[in-house]
Formats: sequence, C-alpha cells, structure tokens
Amino acid sequence: MIPLLEMRNITKEFPGVKALDNVSFNIREGEIHGLVGENGAGKSTLMKVLSGVYPHGTYTGEILLNGTLQEFKGISDSEHAGIAIIYQELALVPEMTVYENIFLGHEIHRGLMIDWNETIKRADEMLKRVKLDVNPETKVKDLGVGKQQLVEIAKALNRDVKILIMDEPTAALNEDDSANLLNLLREQRDHGVTCILISHKLREVISIADSITVLRDGKTICTLDNQAGEASEPVLIKHMVGREITNIYPAREHHPSEEIVFEVKNWNAYHPQLDRDILKDIHFYVKKGEIVGFAGLMGSGRTELALSLFGNPGGYHVSGEVFLHGKKMHFGHPGEAIKAGVAYLSEDRKGNGLILIQDVKQNITLANLRKIARRGVMDNNAEVQVATEYKDSLNIRTPSIEQLVGNLSGGNQQKVCLGKWLFVKPNVLILDEPTRGIDVGAKYEIYTIMNRLIQEGMSIIMISSELPEILGMSDRVYVVSGGKIVGELPIEEATQEIIMDLATDY
Repeated sequence: MIPLLEMRNITKEFPGVKALDNVSFNIREGEIHGLVGENGAGKSTLMKVLSGVYPHGTYTGEILLNGTLQEFKGISDSEHAGIAIIYQELALVPEMTVYENIFLGHEIHRGLMIDWNETIKRADEMLKRVKLDVNPETKVKDLGVGKQQLVEIAKALNRDVKILIMDEPTAALNEDDSANLLNLLREQRDHGVTCILISHKLREVISIADSITVLRDGKTICTLDNQAGEASEPVLIKHMVGREITNIYPAREHHPSEEIVFEVKNWNAYHPQLDRDILKDIHFYVKKGEIVGFAGLMGSGRTELALSLFGNPGGYHVSGEVFLHGKKMHFGHPGEAIKAGVAYLSEDRKGNGLILIQDVKQNITLANLRKIARRGVMDNNAEVQVATEYKDSLNIRTPSIEQLVGNLSGGNQQKVCLGKWLFVKPNVLILDEPTRGIDVGAKYEIYTIMNRLIQEGMSIIMISSELPEILGMSDRVYVVSGGKIVGELPIEEATQEIIMDLATDY
C-alpha cells in the first residue's frame, strides 16, 4: 500500500549546522502519527520542509504525496496540496473576529465584494465541527488559549486539509483543554484527516498516536507501531536521548534548613484593567535550600502572584507584606527585586525571557550589566568570561557564545534564561514553568541544576502545570485556586489526586 506521505532522504543544512541528515519519514492515510525527539533533533525543521516554509531547492531529498513527487515553492503550494501546520505560537490576528481569522486569505466573494453573511454562516459550521461553542463574531483576543487552538484547527479544516501538522498543541493548555483537543484529533482521524503530532508530552503521544517516529541529532532513529504495543515512555526516552533515564527526577536528599528566607503575608492584588481582585489574602514562606512548588489550573493566579512579588511589572494594585531574611521589603520595580536578590524566570522565554536577535553572551549578562562594566563602559572581556562560565556550567549546547539565541533549541534557550538569572546571584529564584516546551533530556539537566542550586543554599519557588514535576521536585506544595492558596502539603502527603481536588474546589 502506498503511503499517503513519504519523505525520502531529506537533508537540510544551515551555516555550520546539519539540521536534517538523510531523514526518511512516511505516514499512512487516516492515522495520527507522533513525531518525537529532543529539542534540536530536527522535528520542526522536517515539518517546515514539508509545509513549504523551506522551499524546494533549499534541501535535498524527495517529498511524495500518494506516490506523486511534490516540489513546494512555498506555503501556498503545500496548502493547495492539503497540508496545514499549526505552530505552538498561534498564527491568529487577535483584533480580528473568529470568522475573519478562519477565512483570512480565503475570503468568500460575491462579485467584487466579500460575502460576510455567508462567511459567518460557514464559520459557524466549522466551529460546530471542532465543537467550539462561541459566537463567530467574538474577537480572538477575548478567547482563552484552548479556544484559540480550536479556532486554528477550524481554520485548517476550512481549507480541506488532508494532513494536519500540530506542533506542541497542548504545551500551553490545562488538562481539560488538552483532553478535549486530543479527543477532537481522534474524531478528525475518524473523518479521514491524517495528523502529525509533535509533542514532548510522551504520555499524550502514546495515548493517541497510531505510530511514532523518533528523531535524534537530525536523523531518523526508528518508527514504532504503537497499536502493536511497541512504544512506551522508557523506550521512547531511550531512543530520544541515546541512553536510558530510569528516573527523570534526579535523586536528592530533602534536608532544607529551618531558616525562613522569603515570607509573604496578607498579599492581595487588584487588576485595574479587569476590574477585579486576582490575589486574595496570600500567605506563604520559603526556607533556605528548599524547592516550594506552586500548583493550580491555568488562570488560578500563580503567575500573577510571581509577577506582583517581582516588582509588579503588571501594574497591579497590591497590598500586604514581603519579608526577605526577616527584613520587610518593598519592590516597586523588578530592578529593586533583582538588587535585593530575588529573580524571576518567565514562563514565556521567547516573549519575556530572551532577546532572540541578540547572542548568548548578551542575553546571559543582560540582567546584571553593572557587574561587567568598568566606569560605565562595558568590559567585553569580562562579558565573554562570564558567558563562557555559564555556557560550560549549564551545558548550553551552542557553537559559540556569539550564536544568536533565536537559533538555539528550546532547551538551550531555557538554560540561557537560567544563566541570565544565576548571574545576578539571587537568594530566591522564582521559576515559572521551567521546563515548558523542552524535551525529556533537557528537563533532566534543568532538574539537576535546580538540585545543585538548593544544595548551595538557594531557595526556589517553582510554578508548574505538570503535576509529576511538582511531585518529583518539590519539598512542599502550595495549591492555588481562584487567586487564593487553598492548600499546603508536605511532599510526603501530596498526590496528583489531592492537588487536583484542591485546585478545582474553588
């Protein structure tokens, strides 16, 4: 039987890097095919070749659809062939309505005019197909991330898609939205849509994929028949990283000091744009050498809590008390928090954590330029020395510290973020979704670094939507719901069931 899609011996090179090395990949019609691998393995590059982002002539090898050779000159050619790709960073126009986004570039015309009535009617039909109950005239910016993801799928299905490529579709979704999305993919498969799913969430891939291909270092390692039981998390991890990782959470002894380093009392925050309280009567503390996990659903207030404490860049109206080493503090600006020894690693490394058009060394030194300045002038030698030190200690895989951060894999970008904040020598480090969108091998390295930091006496606040991560890395857990802390659990008493029960009980 001829595969629906066959990619033969695809090789793609960038200056100094061979991103794809003779990769072969094929999928059957009407299946969900998982594509997994570490950051930098070549998954996204392969899909950009398939979708025409990298046009014919910029790579070597062949693409065949139903046995017919394809030479896509651009994205429009691949779309015309029935291929659609949905990236983790959604390609929607926030100020436009749902129906305008679904038909953007494929408007329905009556003569020279756009037929808006027919557009709205057809958009409503597409929304029903993806089971999204919203008014098509709603602006996209007023929808949550999960609903925006469904709008993207409706947009793709509207173009008579045959192969739907989804790149990390559940990375920013809560468990309910993730489950709904996966169920929708199963339904679309049953309606004849073939799907390629790229994800670091191996359990999700195993739960939904018919077959799974593993890439490593730009090469095809294997394709496993999931329906025949060939795929499991340990098997996928071994193929992805080239070695067995028996426990993704590195072992450490939980012996934090009794010294309270950071304490928050009666903390409240009001959001003037939303005209509502977003944090209410928050109390918590962190000991020296302790990792404190903050769990909760999206929208519970975890990130708002971190931002309001880190100099309040969101401009919330805050009240309450913050103590650092027993001394009452007030951070009116992130710079004041940094100077006092509090650092915050953002959940959005590309949007808020890094300057992608600058290089590794510039990003690492960004938050502490005074340290490498001599009489107000940057000491370039000192900057190189600092960046090299963190590149080595954090095992940042980059050809050079002059490499643009935007060209690094997600895991290495996250390590650059971490290096930036470690250079300010904080006593308290707030990590917001520290392993979002990175592979299992890079996660293990981040966890190992965290363990090393607390052994050196640092205190870490870790916000995470992944409950196994909360349970695997924390000494204590606070559960946040509706802007309140609704539970505090020693790690010995915490389970996923207890945490979810608390998180949904508001």
